[in-house]
Amino acid sequence: MVMFENFIVFLNDILWGPPMIVLLTGTHLWITWKTGFMQKYTFNGIKLSVTKDPDAEGEISSFAALTTALASTIGTGNIIGVATAIVSGGPGAVFWTWIVGIFGIATKYAESLIAIKYRKKMDDGSYIGGAMTALEHLNLKPLGIAFAVLAGLCSFGIGCGVQSNAIADVLLTNYKVPVIVTGVLTSALTALVVLGGVKSISKVCEKLVPLMSFLYIVGCGYILFYNRAVLGQAIMLIVTSAFTPRAAFGGFVGSTIMVAARYGIARGLFSNESGLGSAPIVAAASQSRNSVRTALISATGVFWDTVVVCLMTGLVLVSSIIANEAISSVGLEGGQLASLAFAQIPYIGTPLLVFGVMTFAFSTILGWNYYGERCLVYLFGNKAKIPYRVLWIVVAFLGTVLNLSLVWKIADAMNALMAIPNLIAILLLSKLIVKETRYYLDGNRLDERDPELK
Repeated sequence: MVMFENFIVFLNDILWGPPMIVLLTGTHLWITWKTGFMQKYTFNGIKLSVTKDPDAEGEISSFAALTTALASTIGTGNIIGVATAIVSGGPGAVFWTWIVGIFGIATKYAESLIAIKYRKKMDDGSYIGGAMTALEHLNLKPLGIAFAVLAGLCSFGIGCGVQSNAIADVLLTNYKVPVIVTGVLTSALTALVVLGGVKSISKVCEKLVPLMSFLYIVGCGYILFYNRAVLGQAIMLIVTSAFTPRAAFGGFVGSTIMVAARYGIARGLFSNESGLGSAPIVAAASQSRNSVRTALISATGVFWDTVVVCLMTGLVLVSSIIANEAISSVGLEGGQLASLAFAQIPYIGTPLLVFGVMTFAFSTILGWNYYGERCLVYLFGNKAKIPYRVLWIVVAFLGTVLNLSLVWKIADAMNALMAIPNLIAILLLSKLIVKETRYYLDGNRLDERDPELK
């Protein structure tokens, strides 16, 4: 078992090393260039996300699809993950996380576009779309099957078990709640939602995601106001550290430019999931007039996840280290750094952080449940739905009581592997992506219906 775990660690070092970072960021830059920097339409997408379009074909509204996707991407990585990036790569990592988020908007747009364009309507009226259906259109069905298998297996790990484990850990650490109690409650709440399918999941996410994000952003805003005297210094430090090597000082580790870029880019890629192919699975179920309109809405998820939430977290942590001597002398462990930063809010700081971790983790359980289910339905048909949901509830319980460090490592490796067929689909269909973008987006035809869209 030790040898197997060492192999998984070695495999992750390769999969999430420079080649994967180059592949993902290269795709981000390529699609950005080919689409004429489609990011300039981000605020149009935000406006469309709250615009009702009941006459379009699909299972759920575009806003419901967006919040379900955000449920899976806005997770503990936005808090603990950013803290770990700062610990390992220094304050400059925050800058690179933000930059990769900006360019990642284009890739999320592209993968969502092809997922919607080539989605399939099932006999029961539900939809399946994503890298698997796009690759099937390209006559690369074996790659599509590989993607579905990897995403389906990965959903149980990173999407369920490790998330319920995070909930149990934060409640045990801060309030001494027994893990068995957390396990029963988490699995019961999960059952109440996921047994109802995508409509039940999306209804909960529509309400939960805006609430948890709003409360978290308000908390961050308070800390930034509290640290306002050093906020300018924090911003300057983040920017300068991204381009100049720094020696250790004031609680920060020393870092080179490459180390800051590596951890910042890796955290940004992992946080917003652009290029992994997960969010397009739910985007394919949304009510769509044309693939570009819905893909533009889906792409705004990266803006909220990385450009807003991750950036605010980074500013909070860096300014707190500068302003607070107690925090700067901690030794800079990610979870502890985040806890002490939020403890600056009188009375409600720690409860707010605990609430954030719990809701972020639970929403991820809901979002990834749908991703995995659609992949299993693609592989085995609708008969896989009920067994999958029951197993999901069981894993939600087991995740709270088991040590899942190895499961997390395996899930990391599967995440990287599922990105490869997804990126192949994006690159092979880049001409179509450009054509659709020029016609609907640049041509101001977002309200026009695509007669070929199912």
